Amino acid sequence: LQVTKMLKAGELDAKTRRQIFDAIGFTFPTRLLLSQQPPAGCCPHTFRALGLTLLACFCTDPELAGHSQILNKIPTFNDVLVSLCDPENTSMIDDVYQCLSAILATARGPRELVTKGTVPVLCQVYLKGGYGSDHALTLLLGLLAVAEARCWQRDAPHLLAVLSKLSDDFLKAEDVTKFELCEVLLRFILSSPPLTQDSQGCECLQKLYRGLGDILGSKLGQSQRDPALKLAACLVQACGTEWIPAGRAGSKFLALLVNLACVEVRLTLEEPDPLEVEGQKEVVASCYVLIEMGIQECLGEEKPLLEEVQKVQLMRIVEEAIGAVIFYLRQVKEEELQDPFLFASVRILGAWMAEETSSLKQEICELLPFLVDYAKKLFEEGSPAENLLQTELPSTESSASPRDALRFLLPGFCHLTAEDKPRDILISEGAPALLYEYFLHQLGVLSSQPKSSALLTNAEMSLQTMCGIFLNLVVTAPDLIRRDKTFSTLMKMLLKSLPVLLPQKDHLVLVANFTTLGLMMARILERSSVFQKAQPTKEFFRAAVYFLSQAHTIQAESGGEGMVVAVSPAYTNIWADVCELWYLGMQALASCVPLFPLLPPTILDLEWLENLSKLLTRVIPASVDLEFIAAFQGVLVELCRASPACKDTILSHHGREWANLYGMAALEQCLSEE
Repeated sequence: LQVTKMLKAGELDAKTRRQIFDAIGFTFPTRLLLSQQPPAGCCPHTFRALGLTLLACFCTDPELAGHSQILNKIPTFNDVLVSLCDPENTSMIDDVYQCLSAILATARGPRELVTKGTVPVLCQVYLKGGYGSDHALTLLLGLLAVAEARCWQRDAPHLLAVLSKLSDDFLKAEDVTKFELCEVLLRFILSSPPLTQDSQGCECLQKLYRGLGDILGSKLGQSQRDPALKLAACLVQACGTEWIPAGRAGSKFLALLVNLACVEVRLTLEEPDPLEVEGQKEVVASCYVLIEMGIQECLGEEKPLLEEVQKVQLMRIVEEAIGAVIFYLRQVKEEELQDPFLFASVRILGAWMAEETSSLKQEICELLPFLVDYAKKLFEEGSPAENLLQTELPSTESSASPRDALRFLLPGFCHLTAEDKPRDILISEGAPALLYEYFLHQLGVLSSQPKSSALLTNAEMSLQTMCGIFLNLVVTAPDLIRRDKTFSTLMKMLLKSLPVLLPQKDHLVLVANFTTLGLMMARILERSSVFQKAQPTKEFFRAAVYFLSQAHTIQAESGGEGMVVAVSPAYTNIWADVCELWYLGMQALASCVPLFPLLPPTILDLEWLENLSKLLTRVIPASVDLEFIAAFQGVLVELCRASPACKDTILSHHGREWANLYGMAALEQCLSEE
């Protein structure tokens, strides 16, 4: 008893507490917890209270807090929180929370707390209110911070009930509680499964929308506005714009949200020392999330929430905010390169460059050397990223490293390489070599990730965008392709990769990109040593021809009796993404035929000419697109000129007839020549 009094008075240092444990051990407090007979005249929980006090004392030692004897007591701690609610037992409840908090801070603790049922207990205590409910919420937030997936997988209904109460309190609050709840709510929302898929979740979102509307529509100071902006950014990352209702009220709210974010960014970044205020980086990074959402809403065409007038006004305001971001980026020092806020700033600039290239073009061109250098350093270092704040990136991003800054710049680079001035800057800064290294990296990710992985999707999108950049360079700077060894190395990689990728049906858009890029580069690099090895070259061309040849088929005319040309079923869903690449690939293939003697035999081997003849003789001529005919005529003419065997095959399959039928004058002439 004297020991527990001293413990409660806080009179013992860590060393003394450890000596007490060494003297007492776990056996005595365990017996106290199990004892059902209190001393005469004492309350029923006397022994239990003493045991809990001793365990709370032991838990002040991190090593003991993670001991199996403490972890085994978690069900007992849970039971105390649920069963003891009267005011006389507050000290026992305090001791339990001290134990649970110490367990949470250990390596094994969070998993043990989740598996032993602490989450629903904490939810129950919080929802009931009364003594210790604040402690329960604090512990819940701590658990969500370190074991979010496990918590929601096991106890989603209980956590949703807490989120529902928090949302309700948030909507009703009219004092400082409203702003304090912003911080609590974003911790729940960040870790939750998609709330829009659940009716209770949708109700929470409606309350949060209305509560945020109350805050943002009022005249408030910065300390009150900032938590609301952070919560709004968190909701955008968790649910996109689905939590904002369609209609006039929703569009007005969204415009206000983006407007306030832009003002905050300008007010902060245009200052001489913009980010010295504690917590300001987190707020500005949240504003970036809202601005990126605004850019997408202004330029997106599906289910727009904004009216055209609002879009024009917002883009002008966003442009000013991006100007402030550029102003900040110009002043970045070498020692700041690892700062997650810099990463967030480059990301929002990348979002602007991806969508809107006509504005701020001069300023962006001046910044390109820094952007390439920044992306290169972070990619080469591959340093781990700590997110600037939990709202800065969604959970799919939380494991990303800052080297992925390049991923956010790729769409903008794709636009810029189509223009002379920025393309020259990117080339002079060594962007092609960097992009090739990044291409290799993402190709490795593609081959190593499971199909459902978000990293896989990101890798595929990055590879497609890089193919677009390289295609721009092939078309606009062919001399660069010839002289820069980066491109012969890239060609070698494509020779190996396309045949491997082709059988994987899930990557058909990427196959289209690899095919067209490879054929376009082959025209320029035909004398390169890359093509000296016949087998890889043959396998590449075989895969390329196979992809191009399988794109079309015959099907019955809708509502008629005839047959028409149609996109093959495997290509139907992605045709919008690969149509232009297919036509460009056909042009490139025609150019490659006279340069590579192995191409005609490859085409004959695949029986493409026979299949094409069947297609053209069976369909209604009027149903065939002129561009389609021109694409095939280009290839067929070159095959006739380069290969007597191909010419004979075309002639033996009624080539003259269908060449005349479809107005292929150049092919007709070629077939008539001796």
